[in-house]
Amino acid sequence: MNRSTKIVATLGPASSTEQVIETLARAGANLFRLNFSHGSHDEQAARIQAIRAVEKKIGRPIGILADLQGPKYRIGMLQADITLAAGSDVCFYLPGYQPSDLDDAVSLIPLPHADIFESLEPKSTILMDDGKLKFTVIKLSAQYVVARLEHAGTLSSQKGVNLPDVTLDVSPLTEKDIADLAFALDNHVDYIALSFVQRASDILEVRGRISGRAQVVAKIEKPSALSEITQIIQATDAVMVARGDLGVELPPAQVPAVQKQLVAKCRQVGKPVIVATQMLESMITAPAPTRAEASDVAGAVFEGADAVMLSAESAVGEYPEQAVAMMAEIALASENHIQKNPHDGPGRLQVEPSVYHAVAEAAVRLAQTIEAAAIVAFTASGNTAVRLARERPPQPLLVLSPEHAVERRLSLLWGTQTAHQAESSYEDAVEEAVSQIKARGLARQGESVVLVSGMPFGLAGTTNALRVVTI
Repeated sequence: MNRSTKIVATLGPASSTEQVIETLARAGANLFRLNFSHGSHDEQAARIQAIRAVEKKIGRPIGILADLQGPKYRIGMLQADITLAAGSDVCFYLPGYQPSDLDDAVSLIPLPHADIFESLEPKSTILMDDGKLKFTVIKLSAQYVVARLEHAGTLSSQKGVNLPDVTLDVSPLTEKDIADLAFALDNHVDYIALSFVQRASDILEVRGRISGRAQVVAKIEKPSALSEITQIIQATDAVMVARGDLGVELPPAQVPAVQKQLVAKCRQVGKPVIVATQMLESMITAPAPTRAEASDVAGAVFEGADAVMLSAESAVGEYPEQAVAMMAEIALASENHIQKNPHDGPGRLQVEPSVYHAVAEAAVRLAQTIEAAAIVAFTASGNTAVRLARERPPQPLLVLSPEHAVERRLSLLWGTQTAHQAESSYEDAVEEAVSQIKARGLARQGESVVLVSGMPFGLAGTTNALRVVTI
């Protein structure tokens, strides 16, 4: 059985050579993530070159996702670490505006971000050091705020700041992001991941800069995004449930429900969704995962996620190949279980009131009714494949496209295998598809295959035709 859930593997110091990248691809990685929070453009260019060399060598499309750092907030430099008792008051101040009218017992913390002071309100929460320190604002001005610490802790220089209940009126792209975006587009990456999305307008701003040269992945890691999540999903091409920062800004107990909700919402409208962060965290230093981590990966598969992602496990971990192989093994075992127990997998969706969705739904039902061995889609844009994958067919889904860029983008979409469509006439393309099916062992002689296409053939946006072919 071919695995349907895709695997995104992050590249880093442990996985930057062509040899290691090939090993990860053969172990099951479908798409590689480049984390622009780390590494120079020269290092990223070498990784892109290596990925494309591996793609050519193994003979299947591999997607590349450029993950922009986004606006990261940190405190400034301290003269020394500060140990704080529970209930202590601290003053966060804008450098150059150090207040002089405060009690000497109040610790002074430089915070070089004017936009934060403009957005905070009384009782706003300020989290630091991945949520280990939680402050509540009790007094504020345009240049400083006084906040009270909930639990004792130690504060050191340049710790990260999270603002879970504040929507900042800032651009989603920093100067670094703009430079990284231009580099990524010039190097023909397939996806741009936008960090700390707050609103749909963030996606639209980035889309304007991309101008169709790549697709956008909205990283959901701020609670403020959840209030506008329907519009964000509509505006983006794909979604990443980025549970790292989301798990800092939301109570951990709420994250699983948010994940389940996001996966369901994305699948409903046919937008690929990635579940990410700490999926096999222990495999950074161990050759096998914990049972809880295995259940976490399986849970994402049972929910219907298009892809699951490795971060530090493959970027800096000691066992990158084993982590990819283990994730593939867990995903495949979960899919096998769903095949035997369909009610344990993602449920059936309502048919959207459009010809294209109706044809896709009919194709999957037809394939099940006649016990077809596979479904084949011809697509110029990739949209036909998205509509078919949305239905989560139990049969293999082979997608032929004349566009190499579309093939690479489909490396993120659930259940899809791709092949390049060289022929422009319908009958020749059908022969090409049958040849691919035979070569891949997707169907035996005498078995049926359902073909989905548009007429006129080759015209984007015309999914309207079904055909059954016997091998």
